[in-house]
Amino acid sequence: MQLRRLVSTLVLAFVLWAVMFSPLSSGYVSFWWTMTASALALTAFATLYRPQWLREVSLSPAEIGVGLVLAALLWLVFWVGDKVSALIFPFARAQVNLIYMLKSGQPGWLIALLMLLFVGPAEEIFWRGYVQRTLSQRFSPNVGFILTVLVYTFVHAVSCNLMLVCSALVAGLSWSLFYWLFPRRLGALIVWHAVWDVAVFVIFPI
Repeated sequence: MQLRRLVSTLVLAFVLWAVMFSPLSSGYVSFWWTMTASALALTAFATLYRPQWLREVSLSPAEIGVGLVLAALLWLVFWVGDKVSALIFPFARAQVNLIYMLKSGQPGWLIALLMLLFVGPAEEIFWRGYVQRTLSQRFSPNVGFILTVLVYTFVHAVSCNLMLVCSALVAGLSWSLFYWLFPRRLGALIVWHAVWDVAVFVIFPI
């Protein structure tokens, strides 16, 4: 039953990501409102199927501090990666620009608010607090870590954007590795993900 529920929510996540990112459908939806609604829906399922994630969240000054430092470090990793990928792939900059085009149509402050309060936290609650923890308990922490990274990367493949897929791989690997090492520090992960989203997408775009 537990595994069946997990698979069904992953199928839902794939469908939602396909609607938002696929070139065939993305032009027909409002990206940020669809992303917010998707994030809230997945959080609702995560809470329904594994409410224990609430016990793993602490927003103490220490957790917030760790999240902020890790967000800054991941931004630096992406800044370096952007320069390297531009040297390797002639299409890299054009694909990165396509990602930033998602900002069009909505003010920056609204995008930042949605990311900070809804999208970033919801992704960690779902992907780490529910998916990775459930897979880790069903199989093993190592298997849960690997499968979560692979599935998180895979759902972004519907974008047909190699730079977005690579970004999902690097970010997903970072967040899942942290959760694998510190499964009780979901609060730091939420801060890390949400602040990094706002930094890389709105405040300090690469």
